Amino acid sequence: MAIFSRLTGRQATAEAALEAAVLRSDRFRQEREADWKRLEGIVTRMESGRLRRLSDADVLELPVLYRTVASSLSVARETSLDAATLTYLESLVQRAWFLVYGPRTTLWSWLARFFGGEWSRAVRSIWPELLVALVLMIAGTAIGWQLCVHDPDWFYALMPSEPGDLRAPGASHDVLKGTLFGHQNQNALSVFAAELFSHNAGIAILCFALGFAFGVPPLLLLLQNTATLGALLWLYHAQGLTLDAVGWLSIHGTTELFAILLSGGAGLHIGRSMAFPGTRSVLDAAAAAGQRTATVMAGVVLMLVVAGLLEGLGRQLIDNTPGRIVVGYGILAFWLGYFFLFRRTPAGSEDE
Repeated sequence: MAIFSRLTGRQATAEAALEAAVLRSDRFRQEREADWKRLEGIVTRMESGRLRRLSDADVLELPVLYRTVASSLSVARETSLDAATLTYLESLVQRAWFLVYGPRTTLWSWLARFFGGEWSRAVRSIWPELLVALVLMIAGTAIGWQLCVHDPDWFYALMPSEPGDLRAPGASHDVLKGTLFGHQNQNALSVFAAELFSHNAGIAILCFALGFAFGVPPLLLLLQNTATLGALLWLYHAQGLTLDAVGWLSIHGTTELFAILLSGGAGLHIGRSMAFPGTRSVLDAAAAAGQRTATVMAGVVLMLVVAGLLEGLGRQLIDNTPGRIVVGYGILAFWLGYFFLFRRTPAGSEDE
C-alpha cells in the first residue's frame, strides 16, 4: 500500500506539473499572440509581393514587432515551452529577419548597379597598378621578341608546339599565312583557340589569386604570358605577316589581354596594400583591397566569357585582316570608353 501511495503521489505531481506547464504556455501565448499574428500578416504580405497593401504604420512597426517576437522566442527557449510554440516562433523570427536585415536588392538591380558604374569605378580606383601592369605587359612582349631575335630556339621555350603544329621558326610565308586564313569550316583553329583561351584565363585567375604574395607572382606571370605573345609576333613578322597576325589575335585578344591587364592590376593592388598598409594592419589593408578588387574580378570573368565567344566564333567567321582589326579594336574602344569615360555616379556615392 505504501508503494502504491508513493506511485500515486508521483503521478499526481507529474500531472500537476504538466498542467502547470500547459497553463503557463497558454498564458504566454495569449499575452503575446496578437503581436505574433500582426507580424506574421505583415511578413506574409511582403513575401508575396503585396507591398501596396502595407500601410505606413505596418512598415514602421515591422522592426519593432520583429524585436518583440524575437524576445518572445528567447523567453520561450528559457522557460522550455511546448515544441509547437518554439517551432512557430523560430520560423516567424527567421522570416522577419530577412525582411528587416536581409539583402534588399534583386539580381536585376545588382546587375544594373554593377554595369551602371560600379565596375568602371572599381577599375579606375586601381589605375596606378593598371599602369604598372601595362608597362610589364609591353616589356614582356618586347622581351619575348628580342629573345627570339637573338636565338630562335627561345621560341620553343616560350611557345611549346604540339605535334603537327606548322607555326615554327623556318616556316614559309605561305605556310604561316595558311594558319591564319581559310579555316571557316575546320576545327583545328578552334582547338588552338580554346587552348589559348584556357591558358589566358588561367593566367588571369592566378594573377589575382597570387596577389597576396606582395604582388610578386603577378609581376612574373604578366611578363611570362606576354613574352609568349612577343615570340608569336616575331614568328609572323619574319615572314611579313605582322599585320595579319595582329588582326588574327585582335578579334579576341583585345578583350582577353585587357582582362589579364585588369586581373594583374588587381593582384598588384592587393600586394601593394599588404606591402605598404600605412596605419592599418596588414590584414585590414588586404581585406579592404580585396573588397575593391573583387568587383574588378567579377567583371574579368565576364570579359573572359566574351573573349571565348569571340575566339570561337568571330575569328572563324571573319576571314580577312581589315574586318578582324575593325572588330577587335572596336571592342577595345568600347572597353576603354566604359572604364575611363563612363563616369556615372549613383546618388549617395562619390567617384574617385
